[in-house]
Order: sequence, then C-alpha cells, then structure tokens
Amino acid sequence: MKMSGGPASINIKFTLLIIAIFIAGGTLLYTQNLVQKLQIKERQIVQLYARGIQYVANTTSPDVDITFLFENILKPIDFPLINSGPDNKVTIINKADIKDVRNIDYDTTLSKEQLEQFFEEEIKEMDQTHKPIEVTYKNSIILQKIHYGDSNLIIQLKYYPYLQILIAALFIIIGYIGFSNIKKNEQSNIWVGMAKETAHQFGTPISSLMGWIEMLKLSYSNSDKVLDITDEINNDVEKLNKITYRFSKIGAIPEIKEHVIFDEIKKVVDYYQRRLPQTGRSVEITITGDKQVCAELNSELFEWVIENLIKNALDAIESKEGKINFLIKTLRNNVEIEVSDNGKGIEIKRRKDIFRPGYSTKRRGWGLGLSLSKRIIETYHKGKIFVKSSVPNQGTTFKIILKKV
Repeated sequence: MKMSGGPASINIKFTLLIIAIFIAGGTLLYTQNLVQKLQIKERQIVQLYARGIQYVANTTSPDVDITFLFENILKPIDFPLINSGPDNKVTIINKADIKDVRNIDYDTTLSKEQLEQFFEEEIKEMDQTHKPIEVTYKNSIILQKIHYGDSNLIIQLKYYPYLQILIAALFIIIGYIGFSNIKKNEQSNIWVGMAKETAHQFGTPISSLMGWIEMLKLSYSNSDKVLDITDEINNDVEKLNKITYRFSKIGAIPEIKEHVIFDEIKKVVDYYQRRLPQTGRSVEITITGDKQVCAELNSELFEWVIENLIKNALDAIESKEGKINFLIKTLRNNVEIEVSDNGKGIEIKRRKDIFRPGYSTKRRGWGLGLSLSKRIIETYHKGKIFVKSSVPNQGTTFKIILKKV
C-alpha cells in the first residue's frame, strides 16, 4: 500500500508562502506610497514657508506683516528644519535664541563653534534625503537655503511594514513549530498504538505454532528430515516472536547493551541466505571489515534495521546476479556500517523522501521500513543513517554511524 500526500502538502505550503509574500509586498508598497505622499505634503509646506520669506525679502513696503507666516506656517511644522546661508552654514549670534533651527535636539552646553559644526553635519544628512529649497532675491541672488528632514510620523511609517513583517514571520514560525510538534506527537501516538495492537494480534497464533512444533517433534522424533523441517519452522516462529517483541517495544525505552556489530549483522544475513534459494534469485550477501568492533545497541531493534536494509536492497536488485555487501569500519570514536547493493539506485530528488513515513515506490507495503530504521538509529541509538551514494542502474550505498564502545 502506497501512502500519498507529500507533494500535495508541499504545494499547499508553497501556495501559502506565495500568498504571504504578496501580502508582505502589498503592505510594503502601500506604506511606501503613503510615505511618499506625506513627504510631498511636507515639501509643499517648506516651499510655502520659503515663498513667504522670499516675498518679504523682495517687497519694498516696510509695513509688511509676517505674523501670519510664522503663526500659521512655521509653528505647525513638526519635522527637522534648518535655515542656513547660501554656503550651507549656520551663523549663531545668541546661543539662547537660535531661530534658524526647528525640531532638532542639541546640547546647549556646546560652544558657538561646536554648535555651528553640529548643524553643518545635520544639514549634510538632511540634504542626502531632501534637496534644500532656496530663498532668492529677485530670482537671482540666493539669500538662504532651507534644509529639512522627515518627521517622526514618516520615519515610523518607513519602518512599520518591516516591523509588521518581522512580527508576522515570528508568529508564523512559532505557529509552524507548534503545529509540527502537535502533528508529530499525534503521528507518533498512532504508530505506537498500531504497533502494540499488531504485537497483541501476533501473540496468540505464535504461541499456538510453538505448541504444534513441540507436538511434531514428539510425534516424529525418529525422522531426521522432519526434525530439520521443524527446526526451520521453529526459526521462523522465533522470527515472528522477535517481530512481536519489536512492535511491542515501540514507544518504550529499549535496553541498550554492548554487542559485536559483525555478530549482529551475521545473524540476519544467515537467516536470509538460507531462504534466498526458495525465491529463485541469486543474490550474494557478504560482510567485510572489522569483525571485533563493538557498539552499545539494542540487538532486536538493530537487527530490524539490518533486515529493512536487506529487504530494500533485494527489492532494488533487478539483475540476475545480485550483490549486497556490509562493510564495517571504525573511524575515531565511531563505527561506520556501509550497506551497498547493485540495484536500480535512487534518484537525487527522491533521496530525502525515502525516510519519510508512508513513502514507497512499491505497490505493496506501507513505506515504513526505512522510516522506522531512521527512528531506531537516530532516536534510540543516537546515531545517523543516510544515503551515502546512489547511481541509477548501478546501485546504492547506505551508511550507519554509531558510537564505538
């Protein structure tokens, strides 16, 4: 049985990501549009202020009242503004009453020269953002330059969408992690429940089979052939008993002991080698490398991993002469086990999927073998299992890494 849903889930995630990008981009564009409109409004205010000063400078009437100009235009200005000379310098006569500067915080303890230098630096920063507005006499002689910066409202609006996107991203990440953990826990509980129920269902027929084997041995004790057959049946029943034990231990903390890696692998290989001729296939299974190295592991669960890798290799081998090799070697504090076959190989784009629960390229099976193997090695034995290499139509090599005793 092949379980699906992976690609559909990826498509949904991709669609949600695209929607999120559009929302973030739309928010950013809308806010920037508001900022530009506010900047235009502020420039119009500065231009009106400059025209008022220019009008006063160009009028010949000594009785011109500029009270309206300062009361209705200058006072409402809430953004930084500096009036300078044509040379972009501010000349300070009285530190206690600096009329050419508005909405700029400065240190009143500074000397006149230091303040003039400070305002020159402020003017340079303002001119990088906004071009200064010139006040001229008879449209030819520059009397003043008006420099201005953005108001606090504009500055806040500039950074608001980025802050909004950051908060939304953090919310999405936290939500995703939370829902992923909930989903993983639910899936884990489902697998644990299914495994324990499977073990329970196996229990009764296995006990019955073991009783029948004992009766066969007693009834046909003089027949060597029957004894050989009953021995093999007994081996298969013990195998079923091991499977029951494995399923019953899913979700529980397994007992970890020191074992020789070669011996553990050989037990599984011997079992399969006795049964391969019955399948009509010619497959050679070999074990090479260090035969003495030990690691701390659970024998039953580790055998399960080896069985799954052998089954996976047998399914992948399509040629008449199949080869499966286990290479055991030590590297510093680790034991490395490489399982190679000459099967059909795995496509690069499928290598991440093969350990995903439910993924299978076969018509039969739940697609749990490699997923369970990964869980056993990484969760229970604190090791690693991955595809070291794979070439289409040439074969695949899996690697297991365990801590050396």
